[in-house]
Amino acid sequence: MATITNTFIFKPPISHHPKQLLYSHRSSLRFLTKFKTPSGANSRRLVPKATAAPGARKTEKPHERVQRVHSVEEFESALESAKDRLVVVEYAASDSEESSQIYPFMVELSRSCNDAEFILVMGDESEKTKELLKREKVENVPHFSFYKSKEKIHEEEGIGPDMLVGDVLYYGDNHSGVVQLHNVEDVQKLIEDHKLDHKLIVLDVGLKHCGPCVKVYPTVVKLSGQMDSVVFARMNGDENESCMQFLKDMEVIQVPTFLFIRDGNIEDRYVGSGKGELIGEILRYQGVRVTY
Repeated sequence: MATITNTFIFKPPISHHPKQLLYSHRSSLRFLTKFKTPSGANSRRLVPKATAAPGARKTEKPHERVQRVHSVEEFESALESAKDRLVVVEYAASDSEESSQIYPFMVELSRSCNDAEFILVMGDESEKTKELLKREKVENVPHFSFYKSKEKIHEEEGIGPDMLVGDVLYYGDNHSGVVQLHNVEDVQKLIEDHKLDHKLIVLDVGLKHCGPCVKVYPTVVKLSGQMDSVVFARMNGDENESCMQFLKDMEVIQVPTFLFIRDGNIEDRYVGSGKGELIGEILRYQGVRVTY
């Protein structure tokens, strides 16, 4: 989990017994700017099926949505063309085994994530690509950078397929069934929309650069497509002042925190990134008996 402070200092995730992560309360959400809630508190891996093939980078198939760029100018043009869409850039090298292993997974992601653009830069291809890596301060490959509106929003190196999938979903997620909330008004509207159908709302509260938040998010996306009786939503607390005020009102001090809301009331919360525990708590609120 990550602990929220004024300077957003993150702590590594720690394990808790599920019972230690739960508390019971009911707080009205009628006036979100005033209410507070008290403190306390065997799914399959979502990994694309792909295998590295010799010479995968040398032969670009028409259906692969990974664009090769060969210079700073082409790179800037690709970012410009993407506008506000997520752009995922892999910086690789022809003699890097790790690059060869992760690349097929990026190809598979490019086929399934139509709301994102994917770029490959071979750092040892030419002096022009070396210049690009130097400009972007990339020293080790494979290195992944994520851009929106030409602005770098996140970067990782030495990651595996699970983390790559999580990052793409977390930073580009416009194609899933998870409702994206960007301010307190969005939360109010979501609650009003589901007062009549009495659906459980599971609100995932996190931060933009929180590792545990990214880790658990693919599970949230997967559940959103499987549980029609539950509404899944997400808010990044550090997106703007309205979101940060919401976290303060909720007394959220660690992320990810999942708020369970029904009929305008917060019924409980789960703090942590344990996938199995999160699923168990959601099922419990759906009337399914769960034992730990």
